[in-house]
Amino acid sequence: MKEIVFEITDDEVDGGYSASALGFGIHTQGDSLHEIRRNIREAVDCYFGGTIPRSELIRLHFVRDEILEA
Repeated sequence: MKEIVFEITDDEVDGGYSASALGFGIHTQGDSLHEIRRNIREAVDCYFGGTIPRSELIRLHFVRDEILEA
């Protein structure tokens, strides 16, 4: 496995960010970019638990909706 890709979206209900790994059951959230990055590293470490080989790369894909007035 080359990398783990996380899709990060703005949490419209509570503010902050939500992140989900594509192809893995890893999900987390954070109030700031610094916190979401820290929480993603922690969630990956917990998910793999040190016994399962994992990628050394974590890619963050930010998804943002933008609305333009017609």
